[in-house]
Amino acid sequence: MVIEPHPGIRVQRLALGEEGAPLLVIDQLVADPERLVRKAARSQFSPQGAMFPGIRARAPLSYEAFLERLVRPLLDEVFGLPPQVRLAFPMCHYSLVTQAPEKLAFLQRIPHIDSATGRGLATVHYLFHGHWGGTAFYRHRSTGFEYVDEGRELAYFTRLEQESRSADAPEAGYIGEDTALFERIGKVDGVFNRMVVYRRNSLHSGTVDNANVPPPDPLAGRLSINSFIDVFL
Repeated sequence: MVIEPHPGIRVQRLALGEEGAPLLVIDQLVADPERLVRKAARSQFSPQGAMFPGIRARAPLSYEAFLERLVRPLLDEVFGLPPQVRLAFPMCHYSLVTQAPEKLAFLQRIPHIDSATGRGLATVHYLFHGHWGGTAFYRHRSTGFEYVDEGRELAYFTRLEQESRSADAPEAGYIGEDTALFERIGKVDGVFNRMVVYRRNSLHSGTVDNANVPPPDPLAGRLSINSFIDVFL
């Protein structure tokens, strides 16, 4: 399965909040997104990992090759990484958010990081039509952190553990806008064939309507391809 970029691809280079973490928004990403959707509809989805509130299936290997061609020229310009680095893809999956709000654990109700390293990147490629939400980014109010790297990890999670037992702990449900613990500093809407690329240590969350949880159907639900990119210097 050969995946080609759309001839009308558009790239926006943005920065998040006060700490200025880089954010890429790429519209009209692939030439034939419906082909990826049809591939997903033929895939076997299952729960994978304790934190993701839904089900996943392996994306085509050719998607990783496409991502590498796409991202490599942007590494130095956008993320401050030398373009000759080696890239690896520890995760590249079709994803469907399906979990009911009342079943979410505490860490699923708040923004998260995927890893503390500043070199790791994450991508979300939205492959759904309709209003199933996008991706939002946050500042932790009590620490002021918008990202959590190795130097902030202990302080952040110590404070978070205390807050999980406080009156400010969130009720069951997906996080949306501002809360007592977190301030939303940016949002990317989920638009068909749009991709968002960000550092994995930025505090972020998918935006999901608690009154309208998507169905477990690649053709009708909140289908995306979620990838992690490890960067080796």
